Amino acid sequence: MGVDAASSVSSLASGLKISIGGGGPTLRPMMWMFLAILATFLITRTVTRLIRSGRGARAGLGNVQIAGNHVHHQVFGILIIIGTGIILVSATPHGAALSVAAAVFGVGVGLTVDEFALWLRLRDVYWTTEGRVSVDAIFCVLVTTGALVGGASFLSGHVGTTAWWSSVAVLAVNLLLCVICLLKGKIVTGVIGIVLGIVAFVGAIRLAKPGSWWAIHRYAGRPRRAARAEHRYDQRYADRWNRLRDLVAGSPSEQRPG
Repeated sequence: MGVDAASSVSSLASGLKISIGGGGPTLRPMMWMFLAILATFLITRTVTRLIRSGRGARAGLGNVQIAGNHVHHQVFGILIIIGTGIILVSATPHGAALSVAAAVFGVGVGLTVDEFALWLRLRDVYWTTEGRVSVDAIFCVLVTTGALVGGASFLSGHVGTTAWWSSVAVLAVNLLLCVICLLKGKIVTGVIGIVLGIVAFVGAIRLAKPGSWWAIHRYAGRPRRAARAEHRYDQRYADRWNRLRDLVAGSPSEQRPG
């Protein structure tokens, strides 16, 4: 019965064709990875918020403890990524198997990036204000994979042709704009701009965030521009983005979850 069920699932997966963007069915693995990352992030945040509120115990949910140590879910994500990576390199699956591997890989990415702030800070900041960085990171990953699902490509044409060199030039300019965004303190904009050039362009021409490399070195002798930057990126700006982050991931506190 187990073999029949597995065959049915395999047949269903291989027969399922969803055309998204210009690449059609060849983009199915990327689509499954995108959906897996999104679903994993939403489910993980729901579970962690239930555990934090104390309501998770009713559903049998709780932190994983091994030998008295709290094992964060990024550990499982890393193991999934390693295992899936080994399979992708050694077995090089195709068709439905590749779609399944992409989805499993997406689960690992979702679990790992959800705790991006922890492996960035090397301490448990999941429910602190510093933990909001994880929401920014998952947003970057979702936008990047989503753009790739939609058929975004970095280079076009055959190598050495005019079309190829033109795409190389466009990519070089776009990467330069992304670097400017990063120097201006716009990390999310710079990352998303890699696949969405218009985002990098807008971020590069707009004011830098106060305290960024660009603001320190370029606005030192330009007090009016520095004042405009301070006004644009004031506490109200930060509060608006924090409300959005907290709506998705939960409000932070300086206390660690139990």
